[in-house]
Amino acid sequence: MPESPPECANCGAEIPAGSRACPECGADEHTGWRDLDIYGGLDLPDEDGAEAGASSGNPPSRELPWYWWATGIAVIIGFILMVMGAR
Repeated sequence: MPESPPECANCGAEIPAGSRACPECGADEHTGWRDLDIYGGLDLPDEDGAEAGASSGNPPSRELPWYWWATGIAVIIGFILMVMGAR
């Protein structure tokens, strides 16, 4: 029988030593005790909101990508042409 982890990887509840299943969610050796939680492989920001590796306190850039500028200009040109064609 696999040894139970100290904390449930599914729900985070504390698992008493020698338990065969999580007392909160029921995960057990048959459903697969995992060494990592379900979010272990994701690159999520820290709890304080800072991204891993972000050393400066600067907010993220709010600059629009070029294709949004091109789309906006195309819409304006299309509107102008539609108004001019209606005369």
